[in-house]
Amino acid sequence: MKQILRKTWIFLSIYYAYMVEYRAELILWVLSGSLPIILMGVWIQAAQGGRFGLTSVDFARYFLTVFVVRQITVVWVIWEFEKEVLEGKLSPKLLQPIDPVWHHIASHLSERVARIPFAILLIVLFFLLYPQAVWLPNLSQILLFTLAVILAFILRFIIQYTFAVLAFWTERASALENLWFLFFLFLSGMVAPLNVFPEQVRNVVFFTPFPYLIDFPTSLLVGLPVNVVQGFMAMIGWILLLLGVNRLLWRAGLKRYSGMGA
Repeated sequence: MKQILRKTWIFLSIYYAYMVEYRAELILWVLSGSLPIILMGVWIQAAQGGRFGLTSVDFARYFLTVFVVRQITVVWVIWEFEKEVLEGKLSPKLLQPIDPVWHHIASHLSERVARIPFAILLIVLFFLLYPQAVWLPNLSQILLFTLAVILAFILRFIIQYTFAVLAFWTERASALENLWFLFFLFLSGMVAPLNVFPEQVRNVVFFTPFPYLIDFPTSLLVGLPVNVVQGFMAMIGWILLLLGVNRLLWRAGLKRYSGMGA
């Protein structure tokens, strides 16, 4: 076990050093996820004249938390994997005694650590500009949010990695991600809290993985009404289902792979 932990630490350290080399890009990546901050201003103004069941402060806290969730759960594995398959760079990794997916997982986890300082600076700046939104979640909210956001990252990663494996069959697997993102944008809670959606729409959306990627963990931290048990069960169920689909596609895809050196 000690040797495994040591190798894991070295693996993560290498990818962290690689990520830190691109500090300027990290800042741009963090800023590129600031759409929730922009939408926050829109909904704060709307709350002053509309009847949404949420106050301006509620919307501010919600979208700030959405920004945090996005920083933790952002995934880009499909573009890396697609490039590896098309250029034959996957072949050397297949010769290593480790599943290639762990390279991508290490890259994503290391990037999270590298971007945290920049995200914290933006959060502090937000509270300085809008002190009314400052709040202190209780311990149970923090623990539930932490678990939910970890599961949200796992679910988001598996979804995109499953699309990525389709690169064995098509040269534009990333096009599927672009199509998926349109639904994700509107149904995940990024553009608007699901609480402001009509009840009929919410009932349908909750049968999809979208709300558990952003709205569910965000609502837990902010304190909006949410079915905690149902939410976690849905997340685990989608993770297990998509993981099974991913492994089936992976095995089938390897039989088709004809990259250089395979």
